[in-house]
Amino acid sequence: MSNAPAASIVVPCRNEEDHIESCLRSIFAQEPPPGGFEIVVADGMSNDGTREILKRLRDEYPSLRIIDNPQRIVSSALNEAVKAARGDIIIRMDAHTEYASDYVRECIKVLRETQADNVGGPWRAKGNGVIGGAIAAAFQCSFAVGGARGHDPGYEGIVDTVYLGCWPRDVFHRVGLFDEELVRNQDDEFNLRLTRAGGKIWQSPRIRSWYNPRGSLRALFRQYSQYGYWKVRVIQKHKIPASVRHLIPGIFVLLSCVLPLLGLEWHPAMQAWLIMMAAYVGCNFIASIFAARRFGAQYLVMFPIVFASYHAAYGYGFLRGLCDFILFKRKPRESYTALTRESLTHERTRPSEHNSNAEQA
Repeated sequence: MSNAPAASIVVPCRNEEDHIESCLRSIFAQEPPPGGFEIVVADGMSNDGTREILKRLRDEYPSLRIIDNPQRIVSSALNEAVKAARGDIIIRMDAHTEYASDYVRECIKVLRETQADNVGGPWRAKGNGVIGGAIAAAFQCSFAVGGARGHDPGYEGIVDTVYLGCWPRDVFHRVGLFDEELVRNQDDEFNLRLTRAGGKIWQSPRIRSWYNPRGSLRALFRQYSQYGYWKVRVIQKHKIPASVRHLIPGIFVLLSCVLPLLGLEWHPAMQAWLIMMAAYVGCNFIASIFAARRFGAQYLVMFPIVFASYHAAYGYGFLRGLCDFILFKRKPRESYTALTRESLTHERTRPSEHNSNAEQA
């Protein structure tokens, strides 16, 4: 450890043939902090050519280390990478995010200035095309995300969770590693444990990165349905939600389904449903106008659909999670354990096999 770098950058990875090289080259182009850094890539047994790219880059960059992640999910990848890391500071970076050239240096500066246990920047998004752009713009709107401070690009201060993360190594000795049961929300659950243990999580706009969100409504629905689904398991584990905003989409979707059925026999229920839906449509319309003024009129038509997709997907997944984890105590459904980016890429790149198996499915 006498020659250990000051920081270890951990990168979870699986089947990222199209992104991993540009990601790693951008990380190696970072302004190095005093003491330098290493990169530890935890590869989830990729089978698309990613592994060959990693080996080629390792020959070019001696500070790149590759380790296996047999469980193939993000939480286990992070744990394996943290255990293999040699630096006193651990910084998480992902393949689908773009980083400012001073990202690593600012993470370390903010960590030392604030004496926090976890620091990160705002969860900014940057999309492509009309649909992708609308999804990214909505991602920055309070109406879509329930007012979460992590989506406010100008906010600096204490938060309940932060995008990606930068930690002193001893944090993991104090509160443990990431929960490998969770396919989603492992960072939220870890940060909940951290704050309950007296830790401080800090967000600074000086730490700049740009997340590439899903590019279609279908992919967005899958992603946020998983977020809602696994949030139930986090709440079940800790006996309390981290925030009331995590409950509202599920309640909304439940009432949207139950009130019309009750209204067939009890008219006040139908009236309550009509009032609720009118209020939601009105709020959605107003939020869409404000969002279009902020991000561009070209997204105005898409915003109401995108906002509704965020809310409906999260709420639907939350209700499915309630059924599986709490009511019926079933194992997680397969559709909620598959990573959404990977499953969509698989469908696009293997049409012939998909068609040949359609009859069996």
